[in-house]
Amino acid sequence: MIGRFDLVFEQLISSTPRRSLTLSVDGYSLAAEWVEPPDASDEEPIVMLHEGLGSIAQWVRRDIDVPARLAASTGRPIFLYDRLGFGRSDPLPRQRTPRYLYEEAWEVLPRVLDAAGIEKAALVGHSDGASIALLFAAGFPDRVTALVSEAAHSFIEDVTLSGIVEARAAFHAPDGRLRRALARFHGDKIDATFSGWADVWLKPDFAAFDMRDDLKRVVCPVLAIQGEGDEYGTPRQLDAIAEAVAGPVETWLVEDCRHIPHFQAPDRVLPRIVDFLNGSRSVRI
Repeated sequence: MIGRFDLVFEQLISSTPRRSLTLSVDGYSLAAEWVEPPDASDEEPIVMLHEGLGSIAQWVRRDIDVPARLAASTGRPIFLYDRLGFGRSDPLPRQRTPRYLYEEAWEVLPRVLDAAGIEKAALVGHSDGASIALLFAAGFPDRVTALVSEAAHSFIEDVTLSGIVEARAAFHAPDGRLRRALARFHGDKIDATFSGWADVWLKPDFAAFDMRDDLKRVVCPVLAIQGEGDEYGTPRQLDAIAEAVAGPVETWLVEDCRHIPHFQAPDRVLPRIVDFLNGSRSVRI
């Protein structure tokens, strides 16, 4: 039986307005979106950074609308954008370099936030987005109030590369299922989108990627989450974040979960994220 609170909460989620916009950054058009709860607080917004093959639209799956739930539960506006080459943003003009995560964190993201009028924010990132969030917090500590990292990569592991090899095989499989699924979000640039992500990870010089020294400059509170069955990383990633981050850090290895905690264990993961962002205040989600 659905209680009155649940009904009110679901109505709040469904009534949370979304405002789409286009940002011009470095001469390229980036799709962006604000998710603004009624009577939004004047706290800093929450900026959400998508995974390596993600987009704004991929934060929503079936009956789980992650941005709307976070907005309704925290009372704070949520800002999302499609990185260049993804979703409804412009296609990549050239192949990414092995330093693309640093470039996204230290060159692109500051300009995106400036274009959106955001001086300071809490960050929620998944996979590539989590690595970008951590690097941004290291490079711009005065602009980050708190950070949620889901399935970040702070260094390269064999399992990471094996997972990407498997993803590439699935993308090029004769049945075309993965390609068609991703094309729903990335349109006719899907081949460039996929190769622009997978190919750079599998380059020999990318094996040297290691941002653990950079994490020593992260001073904001951090909640680092990873599924125990993550097909792209081991619990050593959580250990690395806990050991390196200079500020307060919580880590959580989520049982019965793989690479996408917010969808694979939403009833556990989303409330924990909300509690972290709201401090000690417990909020039902």
